[in-house]
Amino acid sequence: MASTFSTDLKLELMVTGENAGTWGDKTNTNLNLIQQAIAGVQSIDVAASDVTLVMSNATLSNARNMVLNLTGSLTGARQVLIPDGIEKNYIIKDSTTRNGFSLTIKTVSGTGFVMETSGIMVACFSDGTNVTEVSLNSLSGIIETAQLENLSITSGKLASFAVTSARLNSFAVTTSRLATNAVTAAKITQSTITQAKLAANSVGSNQLISTGVTAAEYTRPTITIDADGRITAASSGSASTSGMEIPVLYSVGPASGTYTANANATRAGVYMVAGAGGSGGTGQNNASSVGGTGGFGFFNKVITQPFSQPFSVGGGGNGGSGPGNPTGNPGNAGGATTIANIGTVNGGGGGPGGPGSSGSTGNAPGASLTYPVNTFIVGSPFSVGGPPTGPITIPSCPPFTNPGPGASGTGGVLAVFENIGT
Repeated sequence: MASTFSTDLKLELMVTGENAGTWGDKTNTNLNLIQQAIAGVQSIDVAASDVTLVMSNATLSNARNMVLNLTGSLTGARQVLIPDGIEKNYIIKDSTTRNGFSLTIKTVSGTGFVMETSGIMVACFSDGTNVTEVSLNSLSGIIETAQLENLSITSGKLASFAVTSARLNSFAVTTSRLATNAVTAAKITQSTITQAKLAANSVGSNQLISTGVTAAEYTRPTITIDADGRITAASSGSASTSGMEIPVLYSVGPASGTYTANANATRAGVYMVAGAGGSGGTGQNNASSVGGTGGFGFFNKVITQPFSQPFSVGGGGNGGSGPGNPTGNPGNAGGATTIANIGTVNGGGGGPGGPGSSGSTGNAPGASLTYPVNTFIVGSPFSVGGPPTGPITIPSCPPFTNPGPGASGTGGVLAVFENIGT
């Protein structure tokens, strides 16, 4: 019966009684094949093409070596193919220059693995069908800190969420160990960053999450604040329709000009006083008469923008002339105060010449509010004809002992207020 050969190392299996005279040589060949499988080192150039290893019967073969040293400067992706059907362990050293190309170890018909990078050494085994790498993640045991080089564990080698706070010493993670923008909002537990943990000026506008609020100046704003103290919504309120809170125009007569409302105003509150009439002159034997009070009223006006209207403030009427007339000449009426498209108050009448009642009182047609004719506020410029000021009630004038002209009336006043929306 002829010799046969072992499945994996292709050793010659001699039958009893055969190979007389050559048995010793064949035994020595088998021992050399075993030595190659246990301790053999074979360099293999993979630069130009894929390499298919060979395992021949009873002959030294490159597939039988324990260590395969792969060499060459790769010009493309390369494969080292281990014969199908043999079971064997290998240590493979990658001494190639990759030039950006991959290097794969596999069986001819099955699967294998890609060498990670040049310059490394890996262990693997073939089960006759596929080649499997013996890697750290398939081995048991513990790698101590002393076995790790500084900076050897990079972010690319860590699974997501593999490093937890329980695995870190206090203050172990410093700013120099963090990549730019590495710590995102999703990695920070609510309320874990306190003021004590922040360097001065460390939080700028670029570090704040946008809340969708448009940067702007808001008037009478309505704002929404979340549980973390962030403003998440803001909007301007509408202009006030009550309480005329902002004075925008004040004028004493005689005067004129143009009132232009502020762009956001929707309502104007206007106080108007007309000029008072002048006193009548005194004749040779007559007392003077008092000029009438100017009209006084408040106008509450809804305005539509743009709103710009002329105004005039009435002056006081001149006093009547004196002795040229036995009874004295009447005083002149005060001027009206008005703003176009808002309202008008009329001036007081002049005092009649000589003895008699006071001049007629001016009125304020269409005013929202009027005051009693003879009642005024201390220090107010709102006055009756003649020099008196302050809180007064129109008196009857005593006769003058000497004839002369009457006094001029007090000028009118205009005061405009706008709502808070301005």
